[in-house]
Amino acid sequence: MKDGFVKVATISPKITVADTKTNGATIRAYMKEVADAGAKIAVFPELCITGYTCGDLFTQDLLLDKAKEELLCIAEESAKYDGLFFVGLPYEINGKLYNMAAAVSGGMILGMVPKVFMPTYNEFYEGRNFTSGLTLTGFTDLNGQSIPVGTNFIFACEEMPKLRVAAEICEDLWVANPPSIFHALGGANVMVNLSASDEITGKANYRRELVSGQSARLLCAYLYASAGEGESTQDVVYSGHCMIAENGHILAESKRFCESVTYSEIDVNRLEEERRRMSTFRTEDTHDFIPFHLDVEETALTRFVDPAPFVPSNQAERELRCDEILMIQASGLKKRLEHTHAKTAVVGISGGLDSTLALLVTARAFDLIGRDHKDIIAITMPGFGTTDRTYENALSLIKSLGATLKEISIVDSVKQHFKDIGQSLEEFDVTYENGQARERTQILMDVANKTGGFVIGTGDLSELALGWATYNGDHMSMYAVNSSVPKTLVRHLVRYYADTCGDDALKAVLMDVLDTPVSPELLPPKDGKIAQKTEDLVGPYELHDFFLYHMLRFGFPPKKVYRLALIAFQGTYDAEFIQKWLKNFYRRFFAQQFKRSCLPDGPKVGTVAVSPRGDLRMPSDAAGRIWLDELED
Repeated sequence: MKDGFVKVATISPKITVADTKTNGATIRAYMKEVADAGAKIAVFPELCITGYTCGDLFTQDLLLDKAKEELLCIAEESAKYDGLFFVGLPYEINGKLYNMAAAVSGGMILGMVPKVFMPTYNEFYEGRNFTSGLTLTGFTDLNGQSIPVGTNFIFACEEMPKLRVAAEICEDLWVANPPSIFHALGGANVMVNLSASDEITGKANYRRELVSGQSARLLCAYLYASAGEGESTQDVVYSGHCMIAENGHILAESKRFCESVTYSEIDVNRLEEERRRMSTFRTEDTHDFIPFHLDVEETALTRFVDPAPFVPSNQAERELRCDEILMIQASGLKKRLEHTHAKTAVVGISGGLDSTLALLVTARAFDLIGRDHKDIIAITMPGFGTTDRTYENALSLIKSLGATLKEISIVDSVKQHFKDIGQSLEEFDVTYENGQARERTQILMDVANKTGGFVIGTGDLSELALGWATYNGDHMSMYAVNSSVPKTLVRHLVRYYADTCGDDALKAVLMDVLDTPVSPELLPPKDGKIAQKTEDLVGPYELHDFFLYHMLRFGFPPKKVYRLALIAFQGTYDAEFIQKWLKNFYRRFFAQQFKRSCLPDGPKVGTVAVSPRGDLRMPSDAAGRIWLDELED
């Protein structure tokens, strides 16, 4: 439960229709199993104590009485375990029969939630036997216990105040206005659904989309447990489809047509952060809160932690994402070109990844406008650190795209500048490096003025997060097309362009650019090869992109980012290495905000961005002490 993680389970047991004793024993056995596995919230299917397919047997007093007896036994059993359990049963109040979800914990029945919407389209017409619980409120007496009954309950954990659970039953999710919407706006962030959904061709996909979509729309976790093995197959089959979703993602899913237990861990802190940042999500005081208790302990994580959160793992989805991002970048640039009536677009080409992507985006923008690529002025500016490999790649890239090539060496001008300010050519300090970057930017700006155009920025999101840019050097442009693209995604965009361009020569140069180490090339080469590798200096970009995503997207504290990184990069980096670069990330992130506070315009392509105008309103003088102190601790 630390860091907001709670292990949960959905269960589809094998039941025996109308045999409450057998079903009760099965449910209690599963309670022990999931509790022993560490699950704190467990959900069983709809009407699981009796079975969903009892039909007119639900009118039999004996069946209803035996269901109550088993509920009391299940509640008593819950005293042995640390958890909140939801089970389903038919329950009569004032002569009306209700389809109930009972919440049990600590040896007690905490409350019962009735089903609101009764299906009328399947073979089991619930309206024949059950009444909607929409207006049902009050208490019911069961063996001397006064149990609250109603549809406005949220079960709130005393030890973990952010954990708030509400229940709905099967059809309630499928209607136009599900009760879970009401519960979410009342503050619940975990929804449980006790279901009995029959299986027909194609329904599983729809059900999956329904559950994941509801969890996304309500910024919640959604635990869905459906009836399966043992239910009557007189007219239809029940598959036992169980799912655990969180904010639009299916974390775990059962196999269908078998008895199953499905586990995962939900992150309630992440859900609360999502709700905090969404100003349109407003809760209201509409519910009665019923407390329950859990022991606070470490939750072992089994859920997948993606080491590359900016990059879709599925190839087909990744290709769609790449095409979409390239189009967003190009469309933004197209609008700016048209608005400014620019005659040219000026891009500095180093032969590295970022400038390559900027040139590709510029070429696509010109294609959208219907303009000749000759109006793209691509300038290569060899300096003290330029290698033959990057130089040749820059020339080949410009030639392949049909842009206008300009080669302007910065060596003589920088030497004169260093002489003017008293900088030694043998002193490879920050002045030595930044002087070259600023000279290149000056050239780009002046050529843009001379040709009636504007400068296209090449720096990416990862560099901006780390402040790995020369202030008023490569930090500055007139439109920064890569400013919200992280380095790990830049690679995939260039690779996608290479795979889809249909030009063998262009593909060859793009593949060699991808194979070139990331470097600003500001220090003299060693034996003709790059001497200054960025990731040796600031750390692996795949780590920094992971840190950035979890820090900005979800507001996670350093200890949680570190914990997740240990899982995501297990077998790749050790704990000491991860901690070293995480400290470096936080130190640089806070120290370099002043560069991000005056960024040029650029298109936002994802949920994480650092534009000072709409995405990251952070003071340039903010201290990072408490974040760094937590890492030290």
